[in-house]
Amino acid sequence: MEFMSACGADNKCGISQNRVSGYCSKQKTERKTVKPFLKWAGGKGQLLGEIEKYYPFENKTITKYAEPFVGGGAVLFDILSKYDLDEVYISDINAELINAYCVIRDEIDELVETLSDMQNDFLSFDTDKRKIYYMQKRERFNCLKVHGGENSKIEKAAFMIFLNKTCFNGLFRVNKKGLFNVPMGAYKNPLICDERNLRAVSESLQRVTIVCGDYRESADFIDEHTFVYFDPPYRPITDTASFTAYTEHIFNDKKQMELAKFIDEMHRKSAKALISNSDPKNSNSEDNFFDQIYFPYKILQVEASRMINCNSDARGKIKELLISNF
Repeated sequence: MEFMSACGADNKCGISQNRVSGYCSKQKTERKTVKPFLKWAGGKGQLLGEIEKYYPFENKTITKYAEPFVGGGAVLFDILSKYDLDEVYISDINAELINAYCVIRDEIDELVETLSDMQNDFLSFDTDKRKIYYMQKRERFNCLKVHGGENSKIEKAAFMIFLNKTCFNGLFRVNKKGLFNVPMGAYKNPLICDERNLRAVSESLQRVTIVCGDYRESADFIDEHTFVYFDPPYRPITDTASFTAYTEHIFNDKKQMELAKFIDEMHRKSAKALISNSDPKNSNSEDNFFDQIYFPYKILQVEASRMINCNSDARGKIKELLISNF
């Protein structure tokens, strides 16, 4: 196959070299730009401006990226849009979330077709019929969570995306039995099948290792060439703000301390680590929990907005923490 330089196109086609180069650059940017395919409680889209300041890829010695609590993947997709890395590893303990990532990567055509049918059905109904349709899909999704096997993975991924786009506040919440229990939202014309972005996400995930499991499983991947971003379920900043139910597994203070010890181990492997969490000083200026368990590291307060809260009066600016070992 023969390739033509921008200068060659200038001479042969009468198009300026700058225009050709700009067009190629634009095509590359459009092809690689991706955004999260789910709305996710605690999503980091609003903090990317702060988080990207920690990206250590410019010196070319950090060539790997790991995100063991991937969630909605705002940081993941920002990095995939900007850098060509040798290896990328993501994981989460939420089996349905990881199934959705895998299906988008491996079964995108079937997923888009299924979501498109759901979108057409849902948008054609009035409110009462939408509620019935929503509850049917929620019940089916929960049935597949408990009894579904390999043959139901595309259907389950489609249901998860559908429910996320149509439920109240885009909130993923489960009860103690692990069943999704969020009611329908009030969106007039939700974009259930964002085909363009889903296909861009699929392309960006082709070389990504996707694991359903505990964050500790990332240890074998992480080394001195790795940047690791840890975004665990946040520690509640008040006694009543105890939402951690992304899965049926509760991430309490003991779990937070275990994570800190794991990060110490990764630090000894010379990996570069960034951790985010809530700032307990929002409600108690004497609460030094994170200062104590991350005392060797740098702790920065950043301002964030609570985007998902059942109480609209509780939404607003709060302080969060970015903790780094470099």
